[in-house]
Amino acid sequence: MVTVKDKEKETLLKKILGKKKLLVIGTAVTIAVFLFFRFVLFKEEEVKKTEVKRGTVIEELILSGEIKADEHAELSFQTSGKVSWVGVAEGDRVKKGQALARLDTTNLSMDLQIAEADLRAKAASLDKVYDDLQGKEGSETFEEIETRTVAETNKDKAVFSQIKAQKNLADATLLAPFDGIVTYVAAPFVGTNVSFTEKQVGIVNPETIYFEVSADQSEVVNLSLGQKVKVVLDPFPDKEFEGEVVFINYVPKSDEVGTVYKVKVSFPTEEVDIEKFRIGMTGDARFALSEKSDVLYVPPQFINSDKNGKYLRLGRKNNKVYIETGIEGEERVEVIGDTKEGDIVYD
Repeated sequence: MVTVKDKEKETLLKKILGKKKLLVIGTAVTIAVFLFFRFVLFKEEEVKKTEVKRGTVIEELILSGEIKADEHAELSFQTSGKVSWVGVAEGDRVKKGQALARLDTTNLSMDLQIAEADLRAKAASLDKVYDDLQGKEGSETFEEIETRTVAETNKDKAVFSQIKAQKNLADATLLAPFDGIVTYVAAPFVGTNVSFTEKQVGIVNPETIYFEVSADQSEVVNLSLGQKVKVVLDPFPDKEFEGEVVFINYVPKSDEVGTVYKVKVSFPTEEVDIEKFRIGMTGDARFALSEKSDVLYVPPQFINSDKNGKYLRLGRKNNKVYIETGIEGEERVEVIGDTKEGDIVYD
């Protein structure tokens, strides 16, 4: 006999089983939709392909570097002291020989006056000796020779002291060594005490900028003076600047790991925008090593290899066609073998 409680249990069990069935069906549908999108709709996007093309392939050596300048100086005073005058600010254009800053010259001026006074005294003493020995040329006694020699050397020392004092006074003023732009002023305020070990004023001539790269011993042998170069600076990725190799050092750089050589690439004057180019800007220099025209090529990522050699997936994804490669460039690689222009290649 079926009781009311038995019927209630049976109804509850059916509800639970119904929910589980719906959950299983829902999960299966979700997985099916995922697989449909994964392997059907997106299948074409995952398979990359290209065509075998005909054209020019250039083998390049690409070296990273940065902009520097031949005329780039950091100036400092020869002695420590207090800044008494500053004549420039950052960004100012200056001419060669222009005064930039000066130390307090009170003591240095006094040293020069003392040196000049001492020179007058020593010169007067020597004149007196010459006057006393007048007419005794060739007949001086040893004592008279000694007296004259001491007077002459005293005057010489006084002259040297005067020259030294003049130089010390002149060195209290920083002068621009070339035309250029002031890049920084360490002590822009009068009254600042500075040390002779500190760099005080920076100056650079934008007209002398160049691009410097480092080439290791296996790379530098492929470079030559006058070689044409294309430079792409990181701040201007869409523009190529034409350059030329103007210097290859004969000795390796001492501050680098390994054997690397400094290579300078000049920019034509018309290529240089001094309002935009800055010292330290980085980029890549492309050196053309060899070139072939009217050859078949594909992008390098479509060339595969196994134990039998290099191959292309030609015509369909799993069809291996073994080939040889010729000139290899950054974006194009020459292919030699059973291929023709227009063939479809899969990755």
